[in-house]
Amino acid sequence: MDKTNLSQVSTVEWRVEPSGAMRVPAIIYADERLIDQMDDKVFEQVTNVAKLPGIVKASYAMPDAHWGYGFPIGGVAAFDPDRGGVVSAGGVGFDISCGVRSVLTGLSRAEIEPFKRILADALFAKIPAGVGSTGRIRLGGSDMDAMLAGGARWAVEQGYGEAADLERVEEGGAMPAARPDQVSPRAKRRQRDEMGTLGSGNHYLEVQEVAEIYDTDAAAAFGLRAGEVVVSIHCGSRGLGHQIGTEFLRDMAAAAPDLGIALPDRELACAPIHSAIGERYLGAMRAGINCALANRQIIGHLTREVFAALFSKARLELLFDVSHNTCKVEEHEIDGGRRRVYIHRKGATRAFGPGHPDLPESLRPFGQPVLIGGSMGTASYVLAGTAASEARAFSSACHGAGRAMSRHRALKQWRGRQIVDQLADRGIVVKSHSSRGAAEEAPGAYKDVDAVVEASDRAGLARKVAKLSPLVCVKG
Repeated sequence: MDKTNLSQVSTVEWRVEPSGAMRVPAIIYADERLIDQMDDKVFEQVTNVAKLPGIVKASYAMPDAHWGYGFPIGGVAAFDPDRGGVVSAGGVGFDISCGVRSVLTGLSRAEIEPFKRILADALFAKIPAGVGSTGRIRLGGSDMDAMLAGGARWAVEQGYGEAADLERVEEGGAMPAARPDQVSPRAKRRQRDEMGTLGSGNHYLEVQEVAEIYDTDAAAAFGLRAGEVVVSIHCGSRGLGHQIGTEFLRDMAAAAPDLGIALPDRELACAPIHSAIGERYLGAMRAGINCALANRQIIGHLTREVFAALFSKARLELLFDVSHNTCKVEEHEIDGGRRRVYIHRKGATRAFGPGHPDLPESLRPFGQPVLIGGSMGTASYVLAGTAASEARAFSSACHGAGRAMSRHRALKQWRGRQIVDQLADRGIVVKSHSSRGAAEEAPGAYKDVDAVVEASDRAGLARKVAKLSPLVCVKG
């Protein structure tokens, strides 16, 4: 990364002062090694975001940041609607509300180990994954709109999961002010057969062992015990979210000149929050969030069915479900006062600190669980939001390891069968519909998740609670 204009504030914080069209500084949280590994596009994109109308405080990049569409993946920015603030489809991303759901099983690794391959086969058979994967649910017309309005709450009403789950899902399981009528017929057609499916790319279902505890009080409150097994589900809004992003990025870019917006990069297409197109996008995007919440709720239910058939004592209680590609209205301290702003988190996880009123009462003293997915074959983490995180980056943290190389480059370096065999030698069972996909998602194609999490912890974005090691991974 070109560090010419970067000044080092601390061992894990770097700053670019405003210059030219920048309205606010750009701040990157990372240690020096992670900074050196970031491509030049991260620097360019985080400073471009700082040029957008109505941005407040700073444009942020998390320790796992890498090049994205317009915004860097790992980017966080807040916009004030009363000061000309904008909403950007590129600041949310194509996979709207992609996120992680982690479920406690109450089982020990010793209980899982003899049945690991049987479990992998059963999960692989039960939960559709891969490019264009479809499930058994067929939605159309009023049913589709009900799902887009109701999210995980709708899924529970349909018999997928339990009402108790909703307390542990962002927004109580349903994003308010969703507008199914602003989701195009094409987007709805793409989603018609895709509910309850993982998709492809970096999406997965992983059975993991709690390998290490760092914060005993928070871990106990979260239900995490060393040696026990959890299941983590990483996926989003599938074809519907991608279609919403594609359509509104195109329309926002076309409308920008008439809206008086000079884009530093066409990929940063945006619109004033209070404009007609801005309000249409927010309504459609919130419906996309609900689609993802419903999707993960359904997959969680299917996972419970698999475990119930194999392990009579498995309980599968939901730890938490949190998204990392969203735009949400939140109240934050800005310039000495509380203001309601629109927080874009693209490849960044919400990380509310202890005492936040939006957290379930049982978790409120400890902060929000922040679920960090690793790469296939490396560790994942459970963190907790901190009191300092609001001032650091609008209560935001990293979301994963972050890619270190493109999928194209990964394909040149690895073969899928090679990766699956190497992981099998380490006791990790991988089930994938695509040898190509396994190669693209090789652990070596990602940054060091341990370093990313350590930088997040040291920066005060979120604190380490537990480390999770993979046992079984189901991928597209």
